[in-house]
Amino acid sequence: MESTIFERSALDIRVLGPVRLLFDGGEVAVPGVKLRALLAILVINRRRAVPKSVLVQALWESDQPARSVDGLYAYVSNLRTVLRGAGVDDRAVLRTVPDGYLLEIRDEACDVGRFEQARTRGGMSVAAGDSAAAARHFAAALAQWSGEPVAGLRELRFAANFAADMAERRINALTDRLEADIGCGRAGAVIGELTALTAEHTVNERLWRLLITALYRAGRQADALAACLRIRRNLAQEQGIDPDPRTVALEEAVRGQQQLHTEGVRPGATTREAPQIRRRAWLRVGDRAPLPIPPAGLRIGRAPDNDVVLEDNRVSRKHARILHREGGVFIRDRDSANGVYVNGAPIGADTALADGDVIRVGSTTLRFELHAERPVAP
Repeated sequence: MESTIFERSALDIRVLGPVRLLFDGGEVAVPGVKLRALLAILVINRRRAVPKSVLVQALWESDQPARSVDGLYAYVSNLRTVLRGAGVDDRAVLRTVPDGYLLEIRDEACDVGRFEQARTRGGMSVAAGDSAAAARHFAAALAQWSGEPVAGLRELRFAANFAADMAERRINALTDRLEADIGCGRAGAVIGELTALTAEHTVNERLWRLLITALYRAGRQADALAACLRIRRNLAQEQGIDPDPRTVALEEAVRGQQQLHTEGVRPGATTREAPQIRRRAWLRVGDRAPLPIPPAGLRIGRAPDNDVVLEDNRVSRKHARILHREGGVFIRDRDSANGVYVNGAPIGADTALADGDVIRVGSTTLRFELHAERPVAP
């Protein structure tokens, strides 16, 4: 049986919950919000140099003191003192690099690193067709969580961004585990958990597909069909869209009483790729600075209630919408008068966007861009 035990590390820094520092199992006090924030930033960006300017911006944001760099030096010195007091070689762990600092720790030495390691192992097990091992690894990843990420620091922008990103990764790992459980023949055991999750994540089609599959495999075809209708209704009411083709195909299979399979027995495929696209997706309007495309997408039009308001007489009040779907980022024509064009061609149905695609809405040119992921600290 493949093990999910992590290599032991005397140093253990935790950010998937309150920020904590442990050494040889004992708690080491990290006093003060700013000091805990500094430790969190360095852990999140472990083994990567973090410039002093980034640290100053993350710690003080718009309220930077006149000698903020001196303040940063003081906090770095205090963090070194905390590490030395715990018995850690602070010079080896907290390295000074040109114009910044770098925390030199292995992934095993922090909960966020162990979480990502276990998710990767789970994905490898999925690719090998071993649902039992995948379920164990995804469960080990979820076990790294001890509460809300970076609890107590959420008023800082970097912490709020990190917490939102990790919450998405956690739901993906949980969904991966549930699909692996179904693949192991435990469909009936996960129905309650999936029912609660779909009530919370009302338009997460993958969760709904798992619930439909679990209900159907448990011999509850009528309940599975009712779930099909609920996700259709939720998508129509909340996002104004139709279900993903995979959801439609699953509904047809349930209606036809066909044998159901998990989605290629590879739960990590869409969940790991799509969130990366979400974090990197931007829209550039003309010569303006690019806008991040949030999970809810962007509404484009002339009316003031749009997310992107275009003062263009050839643009309809509700002209287009950019959507995150499981397969990537798509653009939709909202029944505009003059249509939506991607790379010069008019679109009909929802159209997937690729890096560099040029979108024309009325007389306005927009560009879809995928930016390299940036460090968590702004």
